[in-house]
Amino acid sequence: MEAAITTIVSQFKLYAGNEGSSTTLSKDEFHKLVTSQLPTLVKNASDSGVIDQLMSSLDENNDGELTFSEFWQLIGKLASKQGGFS
Repeated sequence: MEAAITTIVSQFKLYAGNEGSSTTLSKDEFHKLVTSQLPTLVKNASDSGVIDQLMSSLDENNDGELTFSEFWQLIGKLASKQGGFS
């Protein structure tokens, strides 16, 4: 599990570092991360409207960016669904 967590953190940092703040994901960074790293777990990942809705649902403070904590919600939901827990 440690390797999985390390991978998730490093991928978040890799994509977050492309533009703006290096500690948050912009909408474009989030879209690139999801389409590249989660193309089968996020349905219709290539659809910009789907990504916009998903990001809005995760963006708790409505600042247009995702912190790691906000992003982690998605990972938890996807893991629960993948494991048959939800």
